Amino acid sequence: MQTGHKKQTRQLLTRRAILASTTAVAVGSFLAPAAFATPEDADQAIRDLFGDRPINEGRVLVTLPPIAENGNSVPVGVTVTSPMSEDDYVKQIVILSPRNPIATIARFQLGPHAGRADISTRVRMAGTQTLRVVAEMSDGTLWSGTGSTYVTLAACIIG
Repeated sequence: MQTGHKKQTRQLLTRRAILASTTAVAVGSFLAPAAFATPEDADQAIRDLFGDRPINEGRVLVTLPPIAENGNSVPVGVTVTSPMSEDDYVKQIVILSPRNPIATIARFQLGPHAGRADISTRVRMAGTQTLRVVAEMSDGTLWSGTGSTYVTLAACIIG
């Protein structure tokens, strides 16, 4: 009686192991191609938001820690040089990632009464990367800046 029980347990474990490994491979291969955005995805997200307007470098300071021990919550600071007056202010700030499953990480809309074009947030990052930030000014010009961090434990692995 005990021998039959061991044989049945062994078959169950074998079936479970095969089912689990097959499922893991199938799910992994299905999700792997979509796990990361590409720099082209980030460029497309910018075109979708801003069209073909030229983007100037400068006026945008991106602050990230040099090393982020956990990609689940990485602090990001963005400051845009602007007087934030009725005639000259930051309309929006967009944070983009070339490696996260979705390229547009965050989008902040501001107005002249914001006082300062200074935001801070925490984002999930799928590994070491350089974030790109685009600021749209009230006159329609676009300005950009970048910030890099080394992530030791990635987040956003599966989209």
